[in-house]
Amino acid sequence: MKIICIGRNYAKHIEELANERPSNPVVFMKPDSAILPKRNPFFIPPFSNDVHYEVEVLVKINKVGKHISTKFAHKYYDAIGLGIDFTARDVQAECKAKGLPWEKAKAFDGSAIIGEFYPKKEFDLENLSFQLHKNGEVVQDGNTKAMLWKVDELVSYVSQFFTLKKGDIIFTGTPAGVGKVVENDLLTGVIEGKKAFEIKVK
Repeated sequence: MKIICIGRNYAKHIEELANERPSNPVVFMKPDSAILPKRNPFFIPPFSNDVHYEVEVLVKINKVGKHISTKFAHKYYDAIGLGIDFTARDVQAECKAKGLPWEKAKAFDGSAIIGEFYPKKEFDLENLSFQLHKNGEVVQDGNTKAMLWKVDELVSYVSQFFTLKKGDIIFTGTPAGVGKVVENDLLTGVIEGKKAFEIKVK
């Protein structure tokens, strides 16, 4: 399975990191080794002093597809979830400054939190609210209506480059409010009032 991630899909997040607004979705990948096993804590890696949380709505692909048109994209997924794209921001900044790829900052072991998945039919994907709580305080509060590219558009776009297969997961981008994690933080993801995951930071 593949983890396909979308960057810069919420305008306010683009602003908070002072990034340039893209004309097309920013796409990068995480290997399956990035998935943090369920019930495991997240260990801050020794190579970074500035790991950030980025909560994101997830889409699980349910059949093979290539060159999918937007109007048919809804047929290629049936489950929605929530997760975290952990980012070593200091490593990323160093890579970006040198014009190098971001993999060390985005794709390291344990950098992908994948919470519970729920049937797509339970949600309005055009108006889906989700939050990340850190130690009981809401630090990210997002809604899919603020996406620059909607879920079906993302499925269609990435399928132009990569054949989508059953079990692949798309991280659809993070809203504003990203921030640093420290030891003993407790991160809780909530999607439409449902607790999708809870992670302890070590």
